[in-house]
Amino acid sequence: MMVSESDILNASVLIVDDQESNVLLLEQLLTGAGYRNVSSTMNPREVFALHRQHRYDLILLDLQMPGMDGFQVMEGLKTNDTDGYLPVLVITAQPGHKLRALQAGAKDFISKPFDLVEAKTRIRNMLEVRLLYKQLENHSQRLEDTVKERTAELRESEARYRSLTELASDWYWEQDEHMHFTKVSGPVLEMLGIRVDPLSGDADSPLTDGWDETQRQLLQATIAARQPFLDFVFSRVNADGSQQQFRVSGEPMFTQSCRFIGYRGIGVEITGKK
Repeated sequence: MMVSESDILNASVLIVDDQESNVLLLEQLLTGAGYRNVSSTMNPREVFALHRQHRYDLILLDLQMPGMDGFQVMEGLKTNDTDGYLPVLVITAQPGHKLRALQAGAKDFISKPFDLVEAKTRIRNMLEVRLLYKQLENHSQRLEDTVKERTAELRESEARYRSLTELASDWYWEQDEHMHFTKVSGPVLEMLGIRVDPLSGDADSPLTDGWDETQRQLLQATIAARQPFLDFVFSRVNADGSQQQFRVSGEPMFTQSCRFIGYRGIGVEITGKK
């Protein structure tokens, strides 16, 4: 990220000082240095409304003013500023006020009487930091918007995937990270004639008679190893001696940080099909 010379000179600056001579001096200093967006007020009570309206990149704030001093202005700006950054550079003739001003939220200070070179340098440096902060904030917002957009696209893609797999298969299932079934669509219970839980490898779940135990153990081992499987043939012999065969495919699901979150898969009966 970089801030151009034009960005700095186009930054918005508000001068707040109850002394007209100080306001004129700072205005001349800034306009003479090429700043194009400089405004001022000698009434500190106007600062809050002005900042809400214009979102200044820098506020040059005198600390000693009648009616409302600079510390009170900063306290009011804290509740007024939604971005969490207080763009205030205080102006003070009291050395003891500098530390207090920084602790109150000011980012820097200028001493009275003004050293013009120092004042210009501090103003420019603070504006550069402020504009970099805004660039970072905008970049973060764009990243957040992109993540939201991509998440919505992934959810839409997932919904299309489920719809297509349900059309192309006899059933579709999902399991969570503990291998509990969270979604089963289609006639899987009627087709398999068993509870769905045994596919998760739960040793306490009863095995329905007729299922090929070797195939079953191989499928469970594949799932336990979090490996994908494609067109795995699962068969059983029914009580009347007839045989059924099923072809199942599944894949483990992971987050972007590679955390395992479960399985999803499809199945179809292939008995008598070539």
